[in-house]
Amino acid sequence: MSHSVKKLEHSMVELTLEISPEKFSEAIKTVYNKQKKSISLPGFRKGKAPLAMIERVYGAEVFYEDALNEVLPDAYEEAVKEENLEVMSRPDVNVDFIEKGKPVKVVCTVAVKPEVKLGEYKGLKKEVEAVVVTDEDVEEELKKVANRNARKIDVTDRAAQMDDTVTIDYVGTIDGVEFDGGKSEDYDLKLGSHSFIDTFEDQIVGHNIGDAFDVNVTFPEQYGAAELAGKAAVFAVTLKKITANEVPEINDDFAQEVSEFDTLDEYRQDLRKVLTDHKTKNAEEDAKNKLIDAAVAASEMDIPDAIVQEQCDQMIQQFAQTLSYQGMDINQYMKMSNTNLNQLREEVKPEALKRLKENLTLDAIAKAEKIEVTDEDVENEIADMAKMYSMEADKLKEVLNPAEIDNMKAELLNKKTVSFLLENAVD
Repeated sequence: MSHSVKKLEHSMVELTLEISPEKFSEAIKTVYNKQKKSISLPGFRKGKAPLAMIERVYGAEVFYEDALNEVLPDAYEEAVKEENLEVMSRPDVNVDFIEKGKPVKVVCTVAVKPEVKLGEYKGLKKEVEAVVVTDEDVEEELKKVANRNARKIDVTDRAAQMDDTVTIDYVGTIDGVEFDGGKSEDYDLKLGSHSFIDTFEDQIVGHNIGDAFDVNVTFPEQYGAAELAGKAAVFAVTLKKITANEVPEINDDFAQEVSEFDTLDEYRQDLRKVLTDHKTKNAEEDAKNKLIDAAVAASEMDIPDAIVQEQCDQMIQQFAQTLSYQGMDINQYMKMSNTNLNQLREEVKPEALKRLKENLTLDAIAKAEKIEVTDEDVENEIADMAKMYSMEADKLKEVLNPAEIDNMKAELLNKKTVSFLLENAVD
C-alpha cells in the first residue's frame, strides 16, 4: 500500500490511499469466507458456492464495499502515522478508482490540528474580584439547607397549589382518539416544574383529591413527535394524592439537627466561613478563566467546521451518557424537550468552539514553553484518582485504557499550562 498527502485550505488534508491488487484480493477472499455460509446459488449447497461463481452471478463488485471496510482502516491509520498527522475529525471517504486486478484508489479528506499564531500570553493582568459574604447570603443559605431538609407530608385539607407534588392518572386524546405516550397511572408531577406541555400543570391547581377533570392543551408546532405537533389535546385527569414540603423552622434545634453545632449563631458563623471559601475559590477560578480568555483572544487560528462538528458530537455523546446515568435515553430527552439532533448541535456549537479555541491555544503555549507531562505527573494523578475511588493505584491503572490515559495526559497538560499563565500573570 502507498499513499500521498495534499494540504488543503482551512487545516484540511487530502490523503490518497492506493491499495495494491493483491491486498484488495486478499480482503475480498476474507469477506467471502466470512459471508459464504449465508450465500445460496443454484447447483451448490448453501455455503459451498465458489467465489468466482458468486462474482459471475452477482457481479465482480459484490464484495467491494465490505472488502474496502476490511482493508481501509489499517491503510488509513498507517498513512496517518507515517505522515505524523494530528487528525481532529472523522475522514470523508471517497472511492476514486476501484476495479478488480488494479490498484484501488481512495481519497480521505480530514481535518488536522490548526496552526495557532500566539499573541501575548505572559504578563497578562490577573483580576480577582473581592470576596464579600453578606448577612443576606448567610440567611439565603440557611433557607436552602432548610428546604433540603424539608419533610414530605400528605395534604388532605386543601386543593393543589404550585410547588405541590401531585399523583395523577391521565389519558390523552386528540379528536377523541387516544395517542401513544399519552396515558399513565400514578404519575408524580411537581407543579411548577414545567415538565408537561403548555398549561397542563396550571390547570391542576385548585383541584382536590378525588377530582376528575379535563385538561386542555395544545402541542407546540415544533414538537418532537410530528404526529402531535400543533394538535389540540384533551387529557382526562384524576387527582389521587397531594404532597407538600414541610420546611423546618430555623432555630437552635434546626442547627443541632443539620450540623455539629449547638446554636444557630455558631452554625451561621460556620456557614459564613464555608461561603467565603466557596466564593474565594470561584473568584480564583474566574480569574483563571479570564487569563485563558485573554490568551485566546490574542491568538489567531482557523478552525474548520469539520472539527467543530466533531467536538459538538463528542459533547452530545457526553450529555447522552450523563442522561443514561439518570435512567433516560437521549431520544426520550429530545422528544420531551421538543428538539432534534441538529438543533442540539446548534445549541452546543458556541461552547464547542470555545473549548476548541481554549485547548488549541493552551496546547500552542505548552509547545512554545516546552511544558510537558511527565510519567511522574501521570502516576500522581492515578494515585489521586485511586484514593477518590478507594482503589489501589495499580488496580486502577489496569482498568484504564490507552485512550483514557491520553485524555488524562491532555488534561494534565492543560492544567500545567494554565498554572504557567497564572505564575506569569501580574496583579
